[in-house]
Amino acid sequence: MERQLKRQQRTVGAIVKIPLEDGYHTYGRILDYGVVFYDARTKEELPPAEIVKKKVLFITEVYDSVITKGFWLKTGNILPIEPELLKPRPYYTEDTIADRIIIHFDGKRTIASREEVRNIECAAVWDYAALEKRLNDYYKGRRNAEVELMRIGRPLSGILMNHKSELQSV
Repeated sequence: MERQLKRQQRTVGAIVKIPLEDGYHTYGRILDYGVVFYDARTKEELPPAEIVKKKVLFITEVYDSVITKGFWLKTGNILPIEPELLKPRPYYTEDTIADRIIIHFDGKRTIASREEVRNIECAAVWDYAALEKRLNDYYKGRRNAEVELMRIGRPLSGILMNHKSELQSV
């Protein structure tokens, strides 16, 4: 099924509808930095006030073009953003030259082991297709290669850009 794209602006607080497999969709919300993804898989349209009460699955960065080119359409806006979503979140990077992993949190950097970064999001910017796959895998109970790499402390590299040419051509 071909996606109908509609140009739009990236707006903090906007709720975006994310298409999933089997006619389902879920929702995310644009933050100053990143997008929060809610546990809201449904075939029904949900009002924004109900969406933001759902469990948060994760918060991560997405390419601006995912929003601005309309891969995920805005369906509403809820402001202000809840304070717990604005708190700094740790993330990690890997310095392959120095062969070390670094946790970044609240302006500080700490060298860490792979074990210490389990279940922390790595510094990555996701495209729409990779994130939709991540969400579909979550809801179907399937393992997701990108998430598995993060869980063992291996940052994502190149995997998220499988659809780079598709994003640039729109």
